[in-house]
Amino acid sequence: MTFEKLKQFLQEIPFNAHVGLKLVRLHKDGVTIECRLRPELLNGSGVLHGGVTATLADVAVGLALARHLGRPRAATTVEMKVNYLRPVAHGKVTARSHLVKVGARLCCGRVEICDGEKRPVAAALLTYMILDG
Repeated sequence: MTFEKLKQFLQEIPFNAHVGLKLVRLHKDGVTIECRLRPELLNGSGVLHGGVTATLADVAVGLALARHLGRPRAATTVEMKVNYLRPVAHGKVTARSHLVKVGARLCCGRVEICDGEKRPVAAALLTYMILDG
């Protein structure tokens, strides 16, 4: 998939548009997406909500998988492990995914999430199940 087609696919999902996710770069083994922080994405302590961080990881692997398969296919997350490393309160965060292994039904991917100063914010490992044949 081209950058433009993947960008369009990302924005077709209303939740992604609501959070403000943007495609930044394509890599041989994954993608980079970003999100600008705004008040409604912060938790009660004034830092990025953990659910937004998890969303970044989830979407980054999902986009990388769609690109790897050549088109969006029915798939769903079946497992996710997120290590939260540093709070972030302003600016933007980026999520860089790497596809570790893509099989006939399962895909394993890892993600590094960094703040605007390229400091690690979180690390994640995800498994996706490909639902269609």
